[in-house]
Amino acid sequence: MIRPKMETPVEKAGFAVVILFWVLALAALSQAAHGQDLKPATQQKPMSVQKISAKPQTATTQKQAKQTSPEEQATTRLIVISIPDRQLALIVDGEVVKVYPIAVGKESTPSPEGEFTIITRTEDPTYYHEGKVIPPGKNNPLGTRWMGLSLKGYGIHGTNAPKSIGKAASHGCIRMAKKNLEELFTLVKVGDAVTIRSERDELVAQVFGNNNTDVQVASATASTPASEGGNE
Repeated sequence: MIRPKMETPVEKAGFAVVILFWVLALAALSQAAHGQDLKPATQQKPMSVQKISAKPQTATTQKQAKQTSPEEQATTRLIVISIPDRQLALIVDGEVVKVYPIAVGKESTPSPEGEFTIITRTEDPTYYHEGKVIPPGKNNPLGTRWMGLSLKGYGIHGTNAPKSIGKAASHGCIRMAKKNLEELFTLVKVGDAVTIRSERDELVAQVFGNNNTDVQVASATASTPASEGGNE
């Protein structure tokens, strides 16, 4: 009878070592494979918020930034009109930068007193009044520019009667000489504040008092002669 060969303790130990080796090897291979699958994901980084915010501005965003620049937002303009002094002052950021002679409303049609804003700016306006229409030109009672106030029917404009400047002569509007009007037109914007004072109060005294020695009053002379007979 052939008897099976009996394994010695040494042989059994060697076999166990071989089995353990392969188990460890397979485990190591599995772990390595698993690590390779995860590596790309762990190395991927989120997009930088700072980088996005620092991208170059487009022409549109640059235009928007220019329209709302802090300098422009901070600038404040105020037009002060003194009926008794018959003068108009432009104040920018608290500084009186221009003073102009004007014509104000006559006694029967006085200029309004109060706080207003400029709501329209028109070059070469057409005059409409009681069925009368006068196109732009030397006979237009509004002159070459119109700055409409928030009180309907009233505004700052030119005149075809330049000799009326400095007098109470209008139907309530504020008249200016052509050269002065066109200069002021370039300096103000829609939304600027206008205050019309009928008395020499503290503000009027501060702006126009003592003949405004620090501010040169603009000339009332029109740049070109115009016909008399304006009715505004």
